[in-house]
Amino acid sequence: MANEGKLKEAVLWEPAEGKRVRCVLCGFRCRIDDGKLGHCCVRQNVGGTLYSLNYDKVCAANPDPIEKKPLFHFQPGTRSFSVAAIGCNFRCEFCQNWQISQVAVDGGQIDGQAVKPEQIVAAALRSDCRSIAYTYTEPTVFMELCADCGRLAKEKGLANVFVSNGYMTREAIDFAADWLDGINVDLKAFTDDYYRRLCKARLQPVLDTIATIARQTDIWIEVTTLLVPGENDSEDELKHLADFLVRQAGPDVPWHISRFQPQYRYADGRPTPMESLQRAERIGREAGLRYVYLGNVPGARSESTFCHGCGRMLIERVGFRIVANEIQDSRCPQCGTEIAGFEL
Repeated sequence: MANEGKLKEAVLWEPAEGKRVRCVLCGFRCRIDDGKLGHCCVRQNVGGTLYSLNYDKVCAANPDPIEKKPLFHFQPGTRSFSVAAIGCNFRCEFCQNWQISQVAVDGGQIDGQAVKPEQIVAAALRSDCRSIAYTYTEPTVFMELCADCGRLAKEKGLANVFVSNGYMTREAIDFAADWLDGINVDLKAFTDDYYRRLCKARLQPVLDTIATIARQTDIWIEVTTLLVPGENDSEDELKHLADFLVRQAGPDVPWHISRFQPQYRYADGRPTPMESLQRAERIGREAGLRYVYLGNVPGARSESTFCHGCGRMLIERVGFRIVANEIQDSRCPQCGTEIAGFEL
């Protein structure tokens, strides 16, 4: 463990009996004994105080198209400065960034650079970015860095976005609400069995996060589901998932359906068939979702945004590049239908 004097005290925790602490950052709500780690392995109880072990462990910092998050209705066509620190509270068998998200869980060293929030914000401005994205790993477990960067970014006219597994507590949502402008929540499946087996987590906290953010905050939300063959792609499950989004997040929430590629400990799986993606897209639209997109499918027409009023193509996308954006004052120029989003 690093010297206590160099650690950053964590946010969102409470003292418990003895020298135990209770973390209220994520859905696990860990009770942590003195000297022990939380479920994320990057928060430690030292003498009855909870500390962040990854505040100064930045492992990625570079500009990306905002569409890569993916966020399609949030400042489209702009760049977002992507930042990550080591760690995650999930154990996804198919993690795409396992080298940085799972290293602490697997017993590896928490490596990274000590980059000050002021430096991150300055780099974002130099890179002509309109926002900072906390991404690649799980931003909830480096909330201390997110908060310090996020507040400073807002002062400098930058927006802030999370790319998250959605395992946040209501306390964490309230904590971030003043500086967090957008979020893409990864709704991995619609069964608790899937979350237990493949992510070592639970479904309900993610559903609570989506509903809370969509209905009780001003944070713009989009949802992504990675379609894993034979695991979360049945017609019945996808209907229930799409119905939930319409009821709890509203018909305007964009739903990104991503193609699975074998990764990490799920390397023996198979890529998602195109027919499965198209079936999921149909199910989403039949449920009443107005904006359904296919991811990891280069050149697909389903990457583009269409007016749900008249059907006109409004934003044409090829990969992460916008070819044309016809939206005017957040409306379709042909029929005047309002297009939901953040600074379209």
